[in-house]
Amino acid sequence: MLLVRYFAGARAAAGVPEEKIEAATLGDLVATITAERPRLASALTACSFLVDGTSWRDRDAALPATATIDVLPPFAGG
Repeated sequence: MLLVRYFAGARAAAGVPEEKIEAATLGDLVATITAERPRLASALTACSFLVDGTSWRDRDAALPATATIDVLPPFAGG
């Protein structure tokens, strides 16, 4: 089971701060979490993903079975 944590705008679009999901790949995870959340699907186009603290871009690579995935929208600040 994966722990998915949402931050900033991704959290607002998801409607929850975190949730547990089963998925084999990042692509599967994205499909699952956006299936009934069009706002989240839109937000994810600009988000990056950290898997256990490591940037993850390959949506087809197998995820560790008990990973923590952080969904991070672009941040602004100075």
